[in-house]
Amino acid sequence: MRVWMIIVPSSVVVVCGLLIVLFYYQMTHFNARIQINHVNVGRLTAAQASEKLGSTTSKNVIYIGQKQLVDDKDTKMAFTGKDVSHIRALLRKQRTVFPSSRVKNYRLKPVEMDKNHSVAIQKELEQRLLKLNSGLSAPRNASVRLENGKIIVFKGEVGTRYDISNLLKAYQKQSFNSEVHLKPLYQQPIRLSSAAISQEKQKLQTMLQQSVNYRLQGKSYIFKGSDVIKNVTFDRKMNSQIDTRIITKKLDALDQSLSTLHKNYRFKSHAGKMISVKGESYGWAINYNAEAKRVGTAFAKGMSSIPAYNIYGEGWNPNGIGYHNPTNNGIGNTYVEVSIQAQRIWVYKNGHLKVTTPVVTGTKIYNEDTPKGVWYIEYKNSPAILKGSEVGSLNYSVKVHYWAPFTQGGSGFHDAGWRTNWTKTAYIKNGSGGCVNTPPNVMEKVYGNITQYEPVVVY
Repeated sequence: MRVWMIIVPSSVVVVCGLLIVLFYYQMTHFNARIQINHVNVGRLTAAQASEKLGSTTSKNVIYIGQKQLVDDKDTKMAFTGKDVSHIRALLRKQRTVFPSSRVKNYRLKPVEMDKNHSVAIQKELEQRLLKLNSGLSAPRNASVRLENGKIIVFKGEVGTRYDISNLLKAYQKQSFNSEVHLKPLYQQPIRLSSAAISQEKQKLQTMLQQSVNYRLQGKSYIFKGSDVIKNVTFDRKMNSQIDTRIITKKLDALDQSLSTLHKNYRFKSHAGKMISVKGESYGWAINYNAEAKRVGTAFAKGMSSIPAYNIYGEGWNPNGIGYHNPTNNGIGNTYVEVSIQAQRIWVYKNGHLKVTTPVVTGTKIYNEDTPKGVWYIEYKNSPAILKGSEVGSLNYSVKVHYWAPFTQGGSGFHDAGWRTNWTKTAYIKNGSGGCVNTPPNVMEKVYGNITQYEPVVVY
């Protein structure tokens, strides 16, 4: 009995002693299968682990999956005594009461790591990935497009190109490892289920149901989406690219039927006779290519109505003089009528005759006739100096009190104080160089009743 009483306390003392030794060991040593940066530090103290890490060679090898991409020169891992405190922190973190055989790898960046070397390796990795990607297929995003009037949905396709940006980020987290093993990451396509695809499909459906009211000279012309939009694609920013060829064709038809530039005008003369006069600088036309883009943009932005904008003409002002004057077959009620046969002009304002006077036009026998056609007053000057040439005067310069040109060739209305022959036949042999010579005593009134850009009908 007394023997057992001695043995039991002795056993307890031994066990307690072993537990104290075990506890101290666990407090000061890593568990058997612990790694730091994939270097085994099992059963080592923090100081021993620091020394081992500092003497370990870093292979500077990078793998993506099973493929080795970078094999740089070997270097030391750069661990020093400055890292001991961080290693002790890992020691505490992995500590267990009893020894553990669980495998665990901890990542630890050395305090004195050579950043320049790490950046150089990362750059090499990036270049290798770029070179690889040049021969690999890119992912094809899911997309929606309109093709021949039908909505086509493409589900998308995964390619084989690496996702360089995310692979470089993954490398940065492991750059201090001797061997870096990266999981392959690939560029991902936009999926069919994405919100962008749904929005694009909705846009196409809306376009096909939409109509755009195109306003031209106060009238409306309807462009129905289902009629004029047959092919549409989207860029990466969800901007629609509309094939405007059908829109262009419809605008071209409107231009052919409605524009007046270089077309014949039906004109009622002072005598009440209907005549046809060719449009020259006076008139307008539709720039249907530019307008087609605007109509396409209206569909893309959901606009229901737009006014015509890209209207053009010729001469002093290229903006289509006459577009805003649709009455009286496009001439309007304010104009100047010039009859070469009658050698007379009539100045009308708002449909009322303001001035009529005999004139002398360009000399017929020398082919210096005043150009026939529908023109417009380009500008007005008072006084003015006229310079030019004509038969019998190769280089003249003459001062006039009033000047209103209507062709870019230099024909216009002006007083001619030097003229003595004002007969009805003077223009045949003794006319002007192309201008409309107007008696000085009437020219002031003529000048006061004409305005810039009003039509001049010469026949």
